[in-house]
Amino acid sequence: MIVKRLEDVVGTKGDAHGDKWHSLRLLYEEDGMGVTLTDSILEEGFEMVLWQKNHLEACYCLEGQGTVEELETGTVHEIKAGTLYAMNNHDRHRIRAKTRMRVICTFSPALTGDEGHDEDDSL
Repeated sequence: MIVKRLEDVVGTKGDAHGDKWHSLRLLYEEDGMGVTLTDSILEEGFEMVLWQKNHLEACYCLEGQGTVEELETGTVHEIKAGTLYAMNNHDRHRIRAKTRMRVICTFSPALTGDEGHDEDDSL
């Protein structure tokens, strides 16, 4: 059984952050679950283009408001607490936080922990 608390992840390889975002990664490939689970905070004004070309990603918004834009079609989806958005086709997208957002995300296959965003915004 795996039991982790957010405070257990702070200061470890699972503590990832950047400009206006902070993600605590609770599960990795080494945990043997097949997925990565993150608890992430996107601060008001956060904006980033993302593309998980090697992973499928699903996000569930627990609090806050923002938008996710499908870059291929230009379709913009409003995101608020209780909204799930999933990049089931490795969709290139832009996420914007109108207010502070808290999202729980899964990645499949699981992250190893040493991934970074490439020059094409992919993970």
